[in-house]
Amino acid sequence: MPTARDRAALSRLHDATNSGDAELIAKTIDEVADPNLIFHAPVPAGASGAQALKQVWTMLLRAFPDIHVTVEDVITEGDKIVCRNTVTGTHLGDYMGLPPTGKSITYSEIFIVRFADGRLAEVWGVVDVAAQMRQLGLLGTP
Repeated sequence: MPTARDRAALSRLHDATNSGDAELIAKTIDEVADPNLIFHAPVPAGASGAQALKQVWTMLLRAFPDIHVTVEDVITEGDKIVCRNTVTGTHLGDYMGLPPTGKSITYSEIFIVRFADGRLAEVWGVVDVAAQMRQLGLLGTP
């Protein structure tokens, strides 16, 4: 069962990501994630471990400087915590090759985080990229 320490680590990470402060996010990742974190989600080429998580947040902050993650649901089971989130932001920087559009986006994501010794050890993520692309004008409505 995830411990209070595990839940606190994930809460600290969410708080840091909502700060918009890249240095605080990187510092918090160093403190709460295992350096050899296994990341089962698309990450920048050549990135691995906690460094991959830092690079994802660097990219997101560059593209959506006002990004905000709202935790909608948290489920704990065994050594894992599942978070269902709603993410909002304004597209003000390059994102996956798309120049800034100034458009606001809202999308959903779900992450499963496995903990070991009070640190994020493994992460699985599903992000609604299709919703992002529709709102940024790259995909038509379904």
